[in-house]
Amino acid sequence: MNKIVAFGMVFLAMVSCKEIQKENQELTSKTAVIDSMKLEMEKQRIIDSVKMAENSKKEAVVVNTTDSQSNPTAAPRKKMSGAAKGALIGAGVGAVTGAIVSDKKTEGAIIGGVAGAGVGAGTGAIIDEIKKK
Repeated sequence: MNKIVAFGMVFLAMVSCKEIQKENQELTSKTAVIDSMKLEMEKQRIIDSVKMAENSKKEAVVVNTTDSQSNPTAAPRKKMSGAAKGALIGAGVGAVTGAIVSDKKTEGAIIGGVAGAGVGAGTGAIIDEIKKK
């Protein structure tokens, strides 16, 4: 009887060790995925900062090439069209609403954002036409 109990305990220990090993492997793979995502985000941050530095250098060159005796006037900034404003507002509202309403938050946000952008752009275009008349 003692041998059966001892064998049962050894068997249970082996089974539980396999479960712990399996959990450790899953945890290790999840950690590796998170680490790779963090690495990609850091790479993108560096790329973005380099692009911003390049843009600021280009702007500095443009500023330095102007004639100091001429009267440089800043070009008036173009206003955003009603369709563009409507698309941006509609996309934002649609994405938030889609994420709140849907069980699958990401899909709901994407679908809501696309639908909202379409409706907002259409509405903005109609308002633009009315303002022209």
